[in-house]
Amino acid sequence: MNILETNRLVKRYAGHTALQDVSIAVPEGQIYGLLGPNGAGKTSLIRIITQITAPDEGTVRFMNEPLAPVHYQKIGYLPEERGLYRKSKVGEQLMYLARLRGMSESEARRRIRAWLERLNLMDWATKNVEDLSKGMQQKVQFIATVVHQPPLIILDEPFSGFDPVNSNLIRDEILELRRQGSTIIFSTHRMDTVEELCDYVGLINRSRKVLEGKKKDIKNAYKTHTFIVETDAPIALTENGYEVLQSESTEEGIYRHLVKIRQGTNNGLLQACMAQSNVVSFREQIPDMHEIFIRVVAAHGN
Repeated sequence: MNILETNRLVKRYAGHTALQDVSIAVPEGQIYGLLGPNGAGKTSLIRIITQITAPDEGTVRFMNEPLAPVHYQKIGYLPEERGLYRKSKVGEQLMYLARLRGMSESEARRRIRAWLERLNLMDWATKNVEDLSKGMQQKVQFIATVVHQPPLIILDEPFSGFDPVNSNLIRDEILELRRQGSTIIFSTHRMDTVEELCDYVGLINRSRKVLEGKKKDIKNAYKTHTFIVETDAPIALTENGYEVLQSESTEEGIYRHLVKIRQGTNNGLLQACMAQSNVVSFREQIPDMHEIFIRVVAAHGN
């Protein structure tokens, strides 16, 4: 089941088309990576989903219903441009934002305390936001985004400005939220994070969706049928269909070969290598999301 579906969204600003016929489907309970170069249209799409703006054309369905103001409390949004009241105390501000999301005072107090403890902010609850470091402020805004336990959470560059320790802390909390059933739309330029966290990927380029699907399926679709073969002696493949693109030797006496299958099978390549040398390792070179991102964007003229 999809928790969110957009159908042929169009958004124009003056003479600029920010979105053109954008349709995406976000499966429930998954982490969906929303990718694209700067200016591709990701922020415009997020603003429509969060009802900050409305589309000029197209529709949005949320939890199998047309998106409506009543859904506001069921979506948590962490924007890239952080915004907290700097003169307000941390605990008071979180209580105010939780109450805006429809929580009772007692339930809000319980959840806020639990989150402050989990993110090591309990000692700062009575401090003004301006007294906190940038990283601490970002953790406070993360709490404000998720404290009401929304079924859909939208995170725009959530790791921006975090040190490695706090990045790992927030990463673990994101994974726990998914484990508990939340769906997360994750907008980022960090392909290493996409590799680690995302189940599905949607790529927008020049206002249009150009790629969408399971991350695993996308990576398989962009395979180049290239293998890294390590042997204990040189090999010279003469069989039709197997081309050695590169060979090198290591200090340990291992020969590493980059071999492309132009015609044939994985097993056939392995057998051909074994006929000439002992095979130390044999693995397919699967493209990472960074490589796929570059290839797709280049193919669509950016």
